[in-house]
Amino acid sequence: MYVSQAQGAGKTAHVRDQRPPVPQRCHGPRAMAETEATLLRQFPLFLPQNRSKTVYEGFISAQGRDFHLRLLLPKDLQLRNARLLCSWQLKTALNGYHHIVQQEAALKNKKEPYVLPSPPKFYSSLIGEIRTLGWDKLVYVDPCFSTIKLKADVSGREHLITVKLKAKYPAESPDCVVDFPVPFSVSWTPQSSLISIYTQFLTALESLKTFWDVMDEIDEKTWVLEPEKPTRSATARRIVLGNNVSINIEVDPRHPTMLPECCFLGADHVVKPLGIRLSRNIHLWDPENSLLQNLKDVLEIDFPARAILEKSDFSMDCGICYAYQLDGAIPDQVCDNSQCGQSFHYICLYEVKIKISARLDSVGNTHVKSKIKPV
Repeated sequence: MYVSQAQGAGKTAHVRDQRPPVPQRCHGPRAMAETEATLLRQFPLFLPQNRSKTVYEGFISAQGRDFHLRLLLPKDLQLRNARLLCSWQLKTALNGYHHIVQQEAALKNKKEPYVLPSPPKFYSSLIGEIRTLGWDKLVYVDPCFSTIKLKADVSGREHLITVKLKAKYPAESPDCVVDFPVPFSVSWTPQSSLISIYTQFLTALESLKTFWDVMDEIDEKTWVLEPEKPTRSATARRIVLGNNVSINIEVDPRHPTMLPECCFLGADHVVKPLGIRLSRNIHLWDPENSLLQNLKDVLEIDFPARAILEKSDFSMDCGICYAYQLDGAIPDQVCDNSQCGQSFHYICLYEVKIKISARLDSVGNTHVKSKIKPV
């Protein structure tokens, strides 16, 4: 497990096991459920932040204080390869415990039992399949020929598929890992091969072409706040609408030109008119048009592009810490005062409120009302 301090908060601390990496396996729903149960049991204040449950965020109590944590899991959901982002205060509290983390990582990284190498026929058969498929499609193959990465270029977009072969291949179906917004599974028989996997991969890519066209247009023609570097599996976008106001959309990969889930983020006096326009003009939505054009029509706005906006025209820095990103999070709380509209990190507001509460408690007050409402 990696333990690192968030960017901008000082030096970075790394704690990791020094043993050589062992082969990874593709883990299914059962492994995901076990990992989630472990997290909930050991970290009850952690909540998943995405559908794939690879990002968790929450608080822990240590030395009489609450500390904010952000846990990033790899795609295989293994805790031993997780990254823990924390503030410098928690990093200081963790000093002296790194050896314990190393011991835990060592236990997680025990080598798997030795597996006998496959017979020569196995390798010659695979090489023949790759040759038939085309060497230009091959991106990577490990020394044991147990993991193979192939690429495909569709509509100018390069996509990768990782094929993890099992000991009884081709009698046993391999595991396939792709960066898709929808589940991907292959139809397999003992007579199947890499070619059949690649053909099904291309078919799936073609079915998602419209979705990626829609998302690429949004990324190119608007100012996307989150995610900063979207993957091909990302279905959500947080888009700038104006100063301290944005919209978060969740696009259905199967029906990408239909009305997405929309959530406006900003002060009430700014977002309420947008919600009214959406309700009033929803009948104008035309699935034959692009999603971006439909959003322009129903909201009666032009989305500002990042390239034509000055930084001073759109202030998103937190009004407390004066930073944009903090522990991987951006300001998502906005003051409702029409003369303010300042953005804040949730964790910054939380820490300020705790400090104010502590001061008031010391003079007999036990209740604090916050004028900042979450959005």
